[in-house]
Amino acid sequence: MASLSATILCSFQSLQSHTIKTSLQVTRTSLVSTGWGKGGFTSLRTSRFRICSAAKPETVQKVVEIVRKQLALPAESEVTPDSKFSTLGADSLDTVEIVMGLEEEFDINVEEDNSQNITTVQEAADLIEQLIEKKTQA
Repeated sequence: MASLSATILCSFQSLQSHTIKTSLQVTRTSLVSTGWGKGGFTSLRTSRFRICSAAKPETVQKVVEIVRKQLALPAESEVTPDSKFSTLGADSLDTVEIVMGLEEEFDINVEEDNSQNITTVQEAADLIEQLIEKKTQA
């Protein structure tokens, strides 16, 4: 299985002549399967594209700050959007406390099912953006 992932920065011109900048993550996964069928050798190739909106840089930065504080990381330690909590030294209790800090900071409620799926800074930031958007639409 081959996989290609890229982040694209896009600018869109709105109808009111405002420029809207956003960051999109595009992931392409190809699955290749081969085998023998009735007619001989067969090959199946499928491709799937997934486009998702990435969180705002300020949201990611705030998540980084909360993770640093919760894990008592030194200022020189690198924490990026791709940083996994476990790689940074977080255990399950630390992860729960990170989520509680995020809930307090962003005035959101993270369901238990969602909190178990958060493993990186980017995943946390993306979930926060989704929950804030849901909250403003309600």
